[in-house]
Amino acid sequence: MSSKAKSWRATVLTLFPEMFPGPLGVSLAGKALAAGLWALEVRDIRDSATDRHRSVDDTPAGGGPGMVLRADVLADAIDAATVSLDRPRLLMSPRGRPLTQFQVAELAAGPGPLIVCGRFEGIDQRVIEARGLEEVSVGDYVLSGGEIAGMALIDACVRLLPGVMGKPASGAEESFSDGLLEYPQYTRPQVFEGRTIPDILLSGDHARVAAWRQAEAAALTRARRPDLWAAKTLQKRLNDPTEG
Repeated sequence: MSSKAKSWRATVLTLFPEMFPGPLGVSLAGKALAAGLWALEVRDIRDSATDRHRSVDDTPAGGGPGMVLRADVLADAIDAATVSLDRPRLLMSPRGRPLTQFQVAELAAGPGPLIVCGRFEGIDQRVIEARGLEEVSVGDYVLSGGEIAGMALIDACVRLLPGVMGKPASGAEESFSDGLLEYPQYTRPQVFEGRTIPDILLSGDHARVAAWRQAEAAALTRARRPDLWAAKTLQKRLNDPTEG
């Protein structure tokens, strides 16, 4: 077990600590957690409240619906976590920068993040600035809170830690790993409801199989994610100006 894997830790600040580990306690992430390949620390933001009602929110300044998580309470919760400065401080937020596989790989290679799970209408902007929170989004939609988004981020990171996946290559040939969507996969039976496995995959010719998979990945990306294809094409041209 590598020292990097041992030291990777996710610290989660939430109003609903009972939601964890949830899905992170089963399958690959759960087995790795039980084996000590990573650590999960879950802290209740309400523990930093100062009144007998354990209040953490208040009405929005300027009026409007909903409630806003208070800056003082959340700042105290972050400070109480005593997270070292080399660990990223993330806020799961629909207005944040979209999470990418590249960022996931960077997070997995580090010591592990502190993750703040937002709730209500949002959190006071001042604590975002004062505690250097980086806003991260898992998609262009709104969830009830940041917990599920935080779990998605943690799961994506954990599976890349040394010793978590059975074969290192499992993480190398996936969607987004090379800027492309993953090629189609097949297994037995050879014929399913009249549909057969492409002959080339049964040929035993590894070079032809690799070329087929690359072509299929490119075709899928062009059709389904033109934004990814455009970025991939631009990067190729920057790396080799003679292309295109």
